Amino acid sequence: MNSYRLTKLPNGTRIASIEMPHMQSVSVGIWTAVGGRYEPKAICGISHFIEHLMFKGTKKRTARKITEAVEGVGGYLNAFTTEDHTCYYAKAAAAHLPTLCDVLSDMYLNSQFAPAEIEREREVIREEILMYHDNPSQHVQELLSETLWPNHPLGRPLTGTVDTISGLNQEAFFEFKDKHYNGRTTIVTVAGKMTHDCVVDLMGPAMTALPVGQVPRFTKANDEASGKSGRSKKGGMPRVTAVKQEIEQTHLAMGLLAFGRHDDRRFALKLLSVILGENMSSRLFQKLRERHGFCYSVQSGIVSLDDAGALTIFAGLDPAKLEKAVRLILAELDLLCAKPPTRGELRKAQDYTIGQTLMGLESTTNQMMWMGESMLGYGKVLDPAEIERRLLAVTPEEIRAVAGDCLSRARLGIAVAGPAPKSEVIKSWLE
Repeated sequence: MNSYRLTKLPNGTRIASIEMPHMQSVSVGIWTAVGGRYEPKAICGISHFIEHLMFKGTKKRTARKITEAVEGVGGYLNAFTTEDHTCYYAKAAAAHLPTLCDVLSDMYLNSQFAPAEIEREREVIREEILMYHDNPSQHVQELLSETLWPNHPLGRPLTGTVDTISGLNQEAFFEFKDKHYNGRTTIVTVAGKMTHDCVVDLMGPAMTALPVGQVPRFTKANDEASGKSGRSKKGGMPRVTAVKQEIEQTHLAMGLLAFGRHDDRRFALKLLSVILGENMSSRLFQKLRERHGFCYSVQSGIVSLDDAGALTIFAGLDPAKLEKAVRLILAELDLLCAKPPTRGELRKAQDYTIGQTLMGLESTTNQMMWMGESMLGYGKVLDPAEIERRLLAVTPEEIRAVAGDCLSRARLGIAVAGPAPKSEVIKSWLE
């Protein structure tokens, strides 16, 4: 496989690519380093709202022409917003690279935010917010973020609330976009059957229109959230949030505050998560589902941000089994703190993580995502071989050590949606 290449334009915009000549497709992404955590509370949801509006028409294309230009050649067009970035991306046969570049750059630079489109999309996002609230598996994730990071942008919903999106207007959208969409925050990533020089020729002239701008600042998570010390009891952070919903299952979300993406312990934490609950061989899946039949699925994962992070666990289960499931999960967390995994268990987790990464990078879309997320998070494209080396260097004792750092009750937050006892009852299970 060819190596990654990078070009930096005079205004700071970076263009990264990897040639995959054996593929028939090409994937293109335009990223901006701004997301939900950059938003003041009064305009919570504006990044996500702008993401929607970027599909609603430019100076030369209507909303329909934008989608038809890509879908009409058999391609795919989409976007997403996270806490710290927004991405607009497309994929099609390699011959249509010029079309993808033209459509995406047109959207990114020339969206009009027409008042009529704003009003229509406001209703669409309102329905999206209500849909998430009606979907307990989605709603409990928002509740967990609020529980882990109360009174902080990281604890607010990326979609905003019905109230905050109701107050946004065209002026607010242009002001936010003009401030945050600039050369220093913009990254273009392309993967597939193409050449780097061709990508620079196609995207460079358009992207040079961006002003240099400034790198935006965000409100940092406090020391407790970033994993530098135990949680303060004076901070008022609720450890448990329980919301009753008239549904059959109880949806459980547990989170433990950790450190940011620049901490060297992140490799051990990732492997700990795999051992705990990232696949069907994991401890939680084997015990909660296979041995006890408590749930259909249980999954752990890692939230990794610049200055903060978390280990998360999600499960949907019979309300009558909630207490037993919580206690069993806590027992597994305690076991990881007390005893390192066997070398065999660790090696399986290493092989799984490396294998999943390498298989994923066979996709042009995943390669495009890898480059964008690497550049945004680390200022460079991470070498998969280096990541593999770092994962293989983790020892069982390092797993136990990072468990001791992150899995204490002081870092724990629990959110529950569905038939469930009051939060005070759930708190009693944590003692």
